[in-house]
Amino acid sequence: MARPTMMDVAAAAGVSQATVSLVLSGTKGARLAEATRRRVVEAANALGYRFVRRGNRPAATEAQSTILFIADEISADPWMALAFEGARDMALEQGINVTLGVSHGDPDVEVGLIAGATRQRVLGLIYGTILSRQVALPEAFAGLPTVLVNCHDEARAYSAVLPGDLVGGRVATEHLIAMGRRRIGYINGQHGVEAARDRLKGYRQALASADLTFDPQLVKPGNWEPSAGYEMTRELMALPAPPDAIFCANDMMAVGCYEALKELGLGIPGDVAVIGFDDRDIAQYMHPPLSTLVLPHYEMGRTAAELLIDATGGLATAPARIKVECELVVRASTGADATGHKRRLAAE
Repeated sequence: MARPTMMDVAAAAGVSQATVSLVLSGTKGARLAEATRRRVVEAANALGYRFVRRGNRPAATEAQSTILFIADEISADPWMALAFEGARDMALEQGINVTLGVSHGDPDVEVGLIAGATRQRVLGLIYGTILSRQVALPEAFAGLPTVLVNCHDEARAYSAVLPGDLVGGRVATEHLIAMGRRRIGYINGQHGVEAARDRLKGYRQALASADLTFDPQLVKPGNWEPSAGYEMTRELMALPAPPDAIFCANDMMAVGCYEALKELGLGIPGDVAVIGFDDRDIAQYMHPPLSTLVLPHYEMGRTAAELLIDATGGLATAPARIKVECELVVRASTGADATGHKRRLAAE
């Protein structure tokens, strides 16, 4: 049987991966309900999940290798922190340390981080971005084995691990269709962002597969913020034929969607079913709890570290682009409360 992952614990406990990490790492200052902590611990014990702590690894030796994880941003959202934890946990299982550097997207800072790392025993580099996008890496990266997380390069010179946003958009829409919804609104993310583009593609694919006509009036532009969810929901519900379900391209816009629907006196999911994307901690505490899809950054980080370790260990492979598909978490906002199935890795 496959070793249980943090995603498995999160699904069993009905919480996000970030919450599992906070509980099992013993992070001080994390404001979590005791009942939540207990559910996470019980789920981890039942599954036999072992959380690898920093203190569990052997003492560093002169010959020990290190992976440098460079993130363009780590404070605005939890995604790169989760990817780093995934990479760290995978590497520590192999006795390899992972250090973190934050560049804020500045190539000069990235070059400096790499220069400092090469003076140590650096196994290779993992480079991650908070938004899924194409990147052009400085020449300094070319001298070391490198794997990209949540980004990709045009020439495909490096292996890249990305979330399956297109499949996720399709799964979210298919779930609403399976729940009997036929007129599904979509509030998209920021224009020009790959995640927004791919989730919209998935939405359209699901409609086509179900022989449902695509209506451009049901697609509204957003910006990932609650305010956009609120305003676009008001516009959707003002249509002559309003939707009976709304797919918000992230959970924060779903927060605004909820507020608008409640102001209009509409029930969730009775009048309008709502689904989000990301599985932020807030999703489980909304009223009703929000159905959503997990952004699998922890698993992406683990996969990136595994690819890097395999490549540097003599397993010569061509650069791969791997999509980690997003798990559907079904809660009451779509008319059900069971956790959905998991998706597997898919090589592109």
